[in-house]
Amino acid sequence: MSGSINVEVVYALPQRQELVSVRLAEGATVRDALEASGLLQKYPDIQPDRANKLGVYAKLVKLDTEVRDRDRVEIYRPLIADPKAVRKKRADEGKVMKKGGGPAEAAE
Repeated sequence: MSGSINVEVVYALPQRQELVSVRLAEGATVRDALEASGLLQKYPDIQPDRANKLGVYAKLVKLDTEVRDRDRVEIYRPLIADPKAVRKKRADEGKVMKKGGGPAEAAE
């Protein structure tokens, strides 16, 4: 006998978070949870097969991953800037500002 499971689907926006609870048949996938949540229709910018990555409790998963009871499917927004590039830029700017070192007596 096939039972049902409860899954949450979460999409975080800059100003708020959308959280939808769905009831699915056992053996359902991440794709099934997304479709049942209605978030794909509400937010057409969500493109799970292209731009958006997906996770279950912060672990990256694919659309065909099977979900379990009480899983939380997370839809991640694409990054605006590459974190490594931003850190490198900040570090380079910091090095430029520190050149010269100031007066010698201040170092004592």
